[in-house]
Amino acid sequence: MRKPLTPAQHPLDPLVSVMAKLRGPGGCPWDREQDHHTLKKYLIEEAYEVLDAIDQGDDRALVEELGDVLLQVVFHSQIASETGRFDIDDVVAAITEKLIRRHPHVFGDADAPDAETVLQNWEKLKQAEKAGQGQRDKESVPSLLDGIPKHLPALMLAADVQKRAAKVGFEWEDAQGALDKVEEEWRELNDARESGDRARLFEEWGDLFFALVNVARYDGIDPEEALRQATKKFERRFRFIEAQAAKSQRDLAEMSLEEMDALWDEAKRLEDKESSPRS
Repeated sequence: MRKPLTPAQHPLDPLVSVMAKLRGPGGCPWDREQDHHTLKKYLIEEAYEVLDAIDQGDDRALVEELGDVLLQVVFHSQIASETGRFDIDDVVAAITEKLIRRHPHVFGDADAPDAETVLQNWEKLKQAEKAGQGQRDKESVPSLLDGIPKHLPALMLAADVQKRAAKVGFEWEDAQGALDKVEEEWRELNDARESGDRARLFEEWGDLFFALVNVARYDGIDPEEALRQATKKFERRFRFIEAQAAKSQRDLAEMSLEEMDALWDEAKRLEDKESSPRS
């Protein structure tokens, strides 16, 4: 193993030992039953809980949620170590070596004056490493799209695919071309709705979403985060409607759409008032 760059102040050994005991004889029945596949959903859930803690600005929660993510890493490593495939030391060594290898402008003599150059160099090194490791079949063609996780949320996956393709110029000359494509997909969606063809309708919805993600890319907007914020805004305003209905002892299900719309507009006015600069 590579010698640590600096002495470890908070080694992983205690956590690794706890995980080994949970998985060992006399340990926890639930932990002992888990494998890489059954743990997949927990890793995703813990990652999203980290995002929630960041958005809330809650450092205590962030510490806890980062610990939960770290636990998943140790859990997977423990499972692999039990069959001699790899252990947590291999994981730490691998990421440490990769960071050094892919930052030659820091640990070597390469030049990277800005973040964009760093990203370009990272992708080049990544592709070179994969080619050298012989991870592809001899008949397969290396692709810029290799390595994009297929389990990413759909908006993130679409954005990553588009960014990779754009690196070799496969994109519109400007945002207008992307906007025109959205209009084209919108027309095709309406045609599909009128046709009653469910398979075609499904496909056209996907094409429209993909086209919208591309426009967001031109605007420098993260579509995943934009939709997340819009959903949070909807949730905030809907909760306001529920609260106002409760205050007036009204059953929300018995309120008219017009009444709920009026409360929605009130919630929007209050938000606008709170966000406006003070005079």
